[in-house]
Amino acid sequence: MNRNSRTAAGDPPVLGFCAYSGTGKTTLLVNLLPLLRRMGFKVGVIKHSHHHFEIDHPGKDSFRLRKAGATEMMIASGRRWALMVDLEEDEQSGRDPDLGEMLQRMDRSILDLIIVEGFKHESIPKIELHRSGLGKPLIFPADPDVIAVATDAPGEIDTRLPLLDLNDPQTIADFVVEFIAAGGEMKRR
Repeated sequence: MNRNSRTAAGDPPVLGFCAYSGTGKTTLLVNLLPLLRRMGFKVGVIKHSHHHFEIDHPGKDSFRLRKAGATEMMIASGRRWALMVDLEEDEQSGRDPDLGEMLQRMDRSILDLIIVEGFKHESIPKIELHRSGLGKPLIFPADPDVIAVATDAPGEIDTRLPLLDLNDPQTIADFVVEFIAAGGEMKRR
């Protein structure tokens, strides 16, 4: 949409959504993405997973080729493509994926924003999601990269950070648009 809203390096801004498991990060993003899309923004998403996952299916040719030894397997059609990379055992060693490397793999030239779900310990601007009923501690007091808190209990949080209604995706979308317009340079207030 607005290619002028870029970082100093010319890349789209990166915005994290961090929270404890069960807070509703994916649910919020599923509601937020269509709003941003309707406003004309092209958004990429990187989602962190703590679990092994499989996006391919047994019996499909791409699955068979991967299992036969392909280190990288790209499947492509006229509507989408996907690249699957199987890490060697010594490369995996239980470590988290490198966010910088994942960002480099995105086609940043076509995106207005990259949303990162998870990766809460990365040093990127983040919106913290907090549900008071879960009884989890707030992240922002120990994380200077949190620029806003989306919560279902704003009266319970003492902060100068913007408090967003976790149950109102439009309010959060409006904040994200401000973030994009600022080229991702929005800092803690």
